[in-house]
Amino acid sequence: MPCWTHLIRFVAEEDDQVHLGQLVDTSRDIGQDTVNNIPITAYLIIGDIFNGVLTDKVYTVKKILSPVTREQCNYIRCMGLNYSDHAQEANLPLPASPEVFMKPRTALTDPFPTAVTIPLCAQDGTSDYEAELCVVIGKTGRDIPEEKALEHILGYTASNDISARTLQLATKQWSLSKGLDNSCPIGPVLVSTTEIPDPQKLRIKALYNGKTVQDGHTGNMVFGVKQQIAALSQGTTLEAGTIILTGTPAGIGYFKRPRIHLEDGSMCMKVSDLRRDNAVEKVKNRRK
Repeated sequence: MPCWTHLIRFVAEEDDQVHLGQLVDTSRDIGQDTVNNIPITAYLIIGDIFNGVLTDKVYTVKKILSPVTREQCNYIRCMGLNYSDHAQEANLPLPASPEVFMKPRTALTDPFPTAVTIPLCAQDGTSDYEAELCVVIGKTGRDIPEEKALEHILGYTASNDISARTLQLATKQWSLSKGLDNSCPIGPVLVSTTEIPDPQKLRIKALYNGKTVQDGHTGNMVFGVKQQIAALSQGTTLEAGTIILTGTPAGIGYFKRPRIHLEDGSMCMKVSDLRRDNAVEKVKNRRK
């Protein structure tokens, strides 16, 4: 088991260096604290997210980073059409088996203002948000049975599957339209499985410019987290550091009337009710 329950990766005020830490006050919503410029403190963790040692040294957070680095993440695997209410709003039948697509690790980015960039090929007014529960694998495995699936999870955090809808609708394969650089912000807090014994009892919420645009529940997944891990590991090794985006509930911008798309300088926040921590991400979009 990890030495932490609520892990963050951050730049410290004290030395301007990147560290891992355990939140001092796990009752705080540090995503919202970041937005409100409220000081955040963490106990220093020496090592990495898999084999860290908790110390009693306290640092002050200057900047929150993604809890998983691109170097630690070998693959980002994603679930499409995995909420019953999302399938209903899309007027599509429920999938008989998981709809799987991939993001490259270059899509991974921080839960921080200006972390998300919309490249020129997607600056057509159709960039969209998808708030999701993110699973981080901590134990490598293959052909994992459902009853053993949760044993392979390191922790949970919040994620946003930024999607370029024009590119997505131009082809049957989604990986390009959803795998653009910096299109997968996750964090800010990686919450251990000891704090979340059942990932199907979590709330997923997205706010755009202060308005709630998605408000779902992981209990409405078509394929639960156990089923996803079992399916993804069929004949395929899921290595420690693998990230799984578990699908999005109803409310994406494409199906709003009028439609909503991510605009330059707009603010998108996602919330996952992770028991004692409400993991919130603030994303301010900029063009590049």
